[in-house]
Amino acid sequence: MLLDKIYYTVDSLEGDYAYLKKDGDVSDETKCVARALLPPEIAEGSRLVYEMMEYSLSD
Repeated sequence: MLLDKIYYTVDSLEGDYAYLKKDGDVSDETKCVARALLPPEIAEGSRLVYEMMEYSLSD
């Protein structure tokens, strides 16, 4: 599981934090992540991939 790719969509940006929604998740839960851990060019609606303990923009 640690090496799996997990896809997220940026649901909202609030100050120094981003709220991410896991793709395919039917619940309304979001994950709060410090923006310092994310690529600087993200915006609401950006699609991210989490792999090897790192977030990057998805192609």
